[in-house]
Formats: sequence, C-alpha cells, structure tokens
Amino acid sequence: MDTTQYEKAARAAIRALYGTPEGEYGPTLFVSHHLSELDADAWIKACQTKAPEAAEVLDSLVLIGSWSSTGDDRTDVFDFSLPNSVTNYLLSVRFVDGEVAEVTMES
Repeated sequence: MDTTQYEKAARAAIRALYGTPEGEYGPTLFVSHHLSELDADAWIKACQTKAPEAAEVLDSLVLIGSWSSTGDDRTDVFDFSLPNSVTNYLLSVRFVDGEVAEVTMES
C-alpha cells in the first residue's frame, strides 16, 4: 500500500472502531472527551458548527503526521487530530504487516 491507501485505511479503522468496545480508549474516548471539553468557538473553528455530532468530529480529522515506529523507512504510524490546533490530543493508528494493529488516543 502507498501512503494514501494507508491513510484511507486508518480513517476507515477510526470510524469502524468508534462506539465499539475495542474503540473505547481510542476513537470513542477522543470524540467524547472533545465533545465535553471544547466550547462552541473551538468547534466552529474545527468543524464549522457550534455542536457537532460524533460523525462530524470524525469527518473533521486531519492527518497531522506519519512516521516509522521501527526506525526504518517504512511509515507505519499515522496521527490524526482536529484541525486548526484546537487540541493537543491525537488519534494514532499503527499498522503491522499492512493491517491496522491499534488505534489509540495520545496526548
């Protein structure tokens, strides 16, 4: 897979895990934390709405960076966050052998 395909797979995994037991400490925590913590002005800056739904939060995620966790030239971690620097938290998606291995919330 190329970088675009990995990013697409990472976004699909984030969406698929939201609201599931496996996503409790990843996408679900990320969305619930931000919905309860950010004010209307921050949401307008991030999502162009004062009170977004979970799907809108997930749709607004931007790729912040990608890197190799193994020190080689293979990019296997993709970090996403809300746009316009409204948070320091990330959703980090790690791949192993071309498959999503984990999605975690990081600060």
